[in-house]
Amino acid sequence: MPTGVMINVTSVVLGGLLGSIIGEKLSDRLKQQMTTIFGVCAMTMGVTSVVLMKNMPAVIFAVIIGSLLGITLNLDGHIRKGTGVLLNKLNLDTDMQLMVTAMVLFCASGTGIYGSLISGMTGDQSILIAKAILDFFTSMIFACQLKKAVMLIGVPQLVIMLALFFSARLILPLTNDAMIADFKACGGIVLLATGFSIMKVVEIPVANMLLSMVLVMPVSALWMNVVAPLL
Repeated sequence: MPTGVMINVTSVVLGGLLGSIIGEKLSDRLKQQMTTIFGVCAMTMGVTSVVLMKNMPAVIFAVIIGSLLGITLNLDGHIRKGTGVLLNKLNLDTDMQLMVTAMVLFCASGTGIYGSLISGMTGDQSILIAKAILDFFTSMIFACQLKKAVMLIGVPQLVIMLALFFSARLILPLTNDAMIADFKACGGIVLLATGFSIMKVVEIPVANMLLSMVLVMPVSALWMNVVAPLL
């Protein structure tokens, strides 16, 4: 059962509702400092995943090649453009740029994609539950400006995360423990980048890194079966 997905989506909807109600009572200082704390939490989740790495050269190679492909294809830009078109069709009376940022953060983040796939592959809901806690408060912060429009993000988020959850079950029979560990480590690197971006230490278009998570398991298998025996 996609328990983690449902918890995560519900947290965004409830956070958006609560933030639209009490948002004006929260100080700018509180919002800024809480956002920094969210970034630290994302980085902590990333570190706990990176240490599971089994084949470091394979993971590093996948991250570099996947990111190069993402940058070349301008994946982040296309995701933002597509989100903007969708929001325009809905005729939402809100800050469009901020709404696009929120849509990308909740629907196309490395944490959500990674967590949904891990949940589908192994039944481990911990990543999505931890993300749900972060998303609840993050959606509250966004709702201070975007009001109840934030709650609508739950719809595309549910569709995307369920698609990832169920597709993961098709991928699982083709994997082994080392490949899954390397996938988790790659996701951890993406989570670290997400944390740096949230904290505004450096602006990293994390969506451009997402292709590395597609490449990492095939590269891991190639490394173990072909490259490593030659060394």
